Amino acid sequence: MQGSRRTLKLLTVCLLVLIVGLIISAFHFQKNSNALWQIISEKCVPNQARSGNPAPCQQVNTAQGYVTLKDLNGPLQYLLMPIEKITGMESPIILEPTTPNLFAAAWLHRSLLAKKRGAPIADSALSLAINAQYGRTQNQLHIHISCLRPDVRQRLDALSPKLDEQWQPATLRKHRYLIRTLSTAELAQRSVFIRLATEVPNARSEMGKFGLALVELPDGRLALLALERNWLMLNSGSAEELQDHQCQILNH
Repeated sequence: MQGSRRTLKLLTVCLLVLIVGLIISAFHFQKNSNALWQIISEKCVPNQARSGNPAPCQQVNTAQGYVTLKDLNGPLQYLLMPIEKITGMESPIILEPTTPNLFAAAWLHRSLLAKKRGAPIADSALSLAINAQYGRTQNQLHIHISCLRPDVRQRLDALSPKLDEQWQPATLRKHRYLIRTLSTAELAQRSVFIRLATEVPNARSEMGKFGLALVELPDGRLALLALERNWLMLNSGSAEELQDHQCQILNH
């Protein structure tokens, strides 16, 4: 009898995971997953080449290989994306040494939010995030430059004294993250994608399972956060969950 109950429970869990996976997959494919790539390749880059006006992008940096674009979601959120066709975390291109250091570029462009707001924004209120392969809706790599959730800010402030350059687990938003610190110089020197692939066991062969986020700690250090997909925990690897595109943190 006990064995039958365990079997039933296992089947129920498996069924739940299957349903969740199907729902996420359906959401993943319901929209035009190439919309961002079409904006880059058919509008921003050609417009920059023809007239020097990168609209609808704010910037087309051909030398560094990226564009910036105001996202429709939220009053201040921006996206930084490569000019090259790179689908996302699962693409082997992100681990090539010649690929632009996109996270470092995105952090440099965090001032876009203050410019859009028309007032200064403390770095402690800001964040970067990229989602895992099945935690996103677009098949062009894009880094979200947006506000940090106030509750996540509080949690990271509490964790800060214990964080160092070694990856260590911590729970945020009910999901297990790996967190390590780095300086702005280290961010500029080495791609966080390459850092994840070389420092976290088995990450190199499973990059598509990971989402990444970057925030500033109270003492000025940066924190790099890695979220690995886990269907059993209803976790699609969407590090964007740490962000609040409505920027409520600016009202605190």
